[in-house]
Amino acid sequence: MSAVLSTHGRDHIRMITIPRLFRRQCDTLVAIEQRGSVSRAITGAAALVMYGCASSATLTVNAPATAPATAPATAPATTVASTTAGVVTAAPTPAAPVPDAPSTGDYRSAAARRHSGGLDAAMPTRIDSIIAAAIAEHAAPAMAVAVGRYDSLIYLRSYGRLTYANNSPRVDEHTRFDLASLTKVIATTTAAMMLEEQGRLDIDHTVASYLPGFNAPDKRNITVRMLLTHSGGLEAFSPLWKTLRGREQYLDAINTRPLIYQPGTKSVYSDWDFVLLGLIVEHITGEPLDAFTARTIFAPLGMTETGFRPDTVDRSHIAPTEIEIDPPRGQVWGSVHDENAYALGGVAGHAGLFSTAHDLSIFARMMLNGGTVRGVRLLSPATIARWTAAQGAGSSRALGWDTPSLHSSSGRFFSARSYGHTGYTGTSIWTDPQRGVWVVLLTNRVYPTRNNNKLGKVRQDIADAVAQAVDDAPLVNWESLRRDSLPE
Repeated sequence: MSAVLSTHGRDHIRMITIPRLFRRQCDTLVAIEQRGSVSRAITGAAALVMYGCASSATLTVNAPATAPATAPATAPATTVASTTAGVVTAAPTPAAPVPDAPSTGDYRSAAARRHSGGLDAAMPTRIDSIIAAAIAEHAAPAMAVAVGRYDSLIYLRSYGRLTYANNSPRVDEHTRFDLASLTKVIATTTAAMMLEEQGRLDIDHTVASYLPGFNAPDKRNITVRMLLTHSGGLEAFSPLWKTLRGREQYLDAINTRPLIYQPGTKSVYSDWDFVLLGLIVEHITGEPLDAFTARTIFAPLGMTETGFRPDTVDRSHIAPTEIEIDPPRGQVWGSVHDENAYALGGVAGHAGLFSTAHDLSIFARMMLNGGTVRGVRLLSPATIARWTAAQGAGSSRALGWDTPSLHSSSGRFFSARSYGHTGYTGTSIWTDPQRGVWVVLLTNRVYPTRNNNKLGKVRQDIADAVAQAVDDAPLVNWESLRRDSLPE
């Protein structure tokens, strides 16, 4: 199979090609661009791509003979845009190479003066148009977007109001959204990655070796790896919240409910996998999941507006979710939307985390930069590369994370080496280490009801707008290649 690369008239592009394919990560093509005679050092994003493909591919570097032996390890500093509720404010050129928070100024005029990390200056206008149409069509009343390149936050903007009421508070950079299943990757998977690095968790050990109560005969061979790849045979969902409360009751129910397929034979997305993984983290650490992740992940990274069970004294900075009739919770605002997480006390491995677009931008930068951000190392590059790589044929699942599949929320142009996840409330995060770009989209699409499926195309359009804005690397229609590779 051949692929057509579009450079959009860009000059001086050289390719590092991978002639032998590496399963799903390099199933069609892997390309790392070089500009002119300067090679970007193989660190951060490039290192992750190289790590993921080098084990089964021969790298041929088509670099000019005059290329220097060394190169800058990071992308140049960039401006940051911050806007709130339709009013655009943005940053002058920052003094520090890695901006940690938005400042003020005119983003578009700043972008016209200089490139922002290799992203087209027209990108904000495209994103604004997509979001404006989505809010007008009631895909969600509140939205926030963060976009970055390498170790820099390039664009941060908040849109709309917390609800559709004209007097509802405007969304701003401090608005916290219920992340729903992004909890799985931002909190629980990250905690598991850290525990593995510390030698306290072996993902090939059985779940029962960590949770003795998970001891039913049909479940004795389910491993932690199977939980992470959603291949443990557990059912996708059940409304246990109608009759159960607390960790012990949930563990007992998951243990006694029948499997729906033989563990390890296929992948079926299940919240129970991460309810169990959250319990494993708590068993190993001896701490509640919220306390452990706050102490070891969010505090070190400076994610000050991320956590479970947010303070609801002032809810003007929390996006409400559904007006629930069954169970009769009324307007859910500041407590977790997911009913099973609510029955577990608001803290669970599969849901319950709240955060802002700005805080998640810090997390995305850490992941793309090989586990380090703002001088803090949380994880190793090798761990990130391994955990974000698809784990086998027939499934897009990585370890905790997902990778692009047909009709993915990552859109058409995020590469096969990309990783991300979505949340039921209307949240998503995608990172492409091959092109060094990431995007966060937070919404409350379940307000006032979950019977709203208008956000899927919005997620894809935002991802496409970001990918198309990368002006220093070829554009590949990976969605087309995924479709063409399907068996006839």
